[in-house]
Amino acid sequence: MSKNKVNKVVLAYSGGLDTSIILKWLREQYDCEVVTFTADIGQGEEVEPARAKAQAMGVKEIYIDDLREEFARDFVFPMFRANALYEGEYLLGTSIARPLIAKRQVEIANETGADAVAHGATGKGNDQVRFELGYYALKPDVRVIAPWREWDLNSRQKLMEYAENHSIPIEQKRGKSSPYSMDANLLHISYEGGVLEDPWSEAEEDMWRWTVSPQAAPDEPTVIELTYANGDIVAVDGKTMSPALVMEHLNKVAGANGVGRADIVENRYVGMKSRGCYETPAGTVMLKAHRAIESITLDREAAHLKDELMPRYASLIYNGYWWSPERKMLQALIDESQTRVNGQVRLSLYKGNVTILGRDSSTDSLFDTNIATFEEDAGAYNQKDAEGFIKLNALRLRIASKR
Repeated sequence: MSKNKVNKVVLAYSGGLDTSIILKWLREQYDCEVVTFTADIGQGEEVEPARAKAQAMGVKEIYIDDLREEFARDFVFPMFRANALYEGEYLLGTSIARPLIAKRQVEIANETGADAVAHGATGKGNDQVRFELGYYALKPDVRVIAPWREWDLNSRQKLMEYAENHSIPIEQKRGKSSPYSMDANLLHISYEGGVLEDPWSEAEEDMWRWTVSPQAAPDEPTVIELTYANGDIVAVDGKTMSPALVMEHLNKVAGANGVGRADIVENRYVGMKSRGCYETPAGTVMLKAHRAIESITLDREAAHLKDELMPRYASLIYNGYWWSPERKMLQALIDESQTRVNGQVRLSLYKGNVTILGRDSSTDSLFDTNIATFEEDAGAYNQKDAEGFIKLNALRLRIASKR
């Protein structure tokens, strides 16, 4: 399809330098109308200034949406029912946000009659895959424009020159500018680039924004109690909260106790290794607590099956397949497993650590004290039964040993 056949494009727009340049570039290269879409998914920055910037550049259709509750309720919470971890460490903070942004972009394209969507992800990362798999899954015939794969503005200097030549406002920030590429939402904030490109270099302490250093955290632990219903947190310390409020609260209290830092070298879907640092205070607490409540409410084989499936589920999200039939199939199984995951978990947050202090489910616990006790069990468990159980399981080992 030739460029002049694009009539209107919906651009994922932050209002920053890169997407402001993309806005101008789209008009220049495709001679099309641009609709801007800015999502508030809890990144902690004011999104409303993006409206003024878009208006100043002559944009007529401007969307600024508060998606925090939808993000937490329909994306983050379902993912945490699976205890998802990519490569054993990454809590998928960036990965899980992309399908929601793609979904809303497609909705706006349908509302405005746009025939194309555009994003600012580079051609070297995972996000281009995540965005575009989402677009195509939800609107198969949509035209996708990825400027970083088309233009020759492949350096910071070229971007600055383009902005100056086209009278695009450049904010000059005072003080030390961040050398990192950062992404933030309710679940996490990530850091890449700068000194982090050397996996041997230690991350600078002043890089971290959401968490205090564990060494500088309070000398007394903070104890919290989480209430679960169907695998989701519904209250903190007895106070009912929406999913987004749960995450905001946990980010604050866990971050204040130095919880949630991670330094990871991960395998990107496009083939390269990448070093990144992440702050995921709420997510770190949520994962630990969810496994604790499952430990007393899930059947052994159901729990083990979930653990076997989890790496596949996590990879699907990391690689951008949230809207795929296989992820939906896995989600249905996971959600079915959560119908009895109800109760309370008590935790201690102390100098970067999350410690389980207790778990209880008055309605759905499978923990039977009468059977598990080391004291007199009044015949609840016949220890002699274990002999036959062991011999049957040892039969193949004995036969092999005699061979």
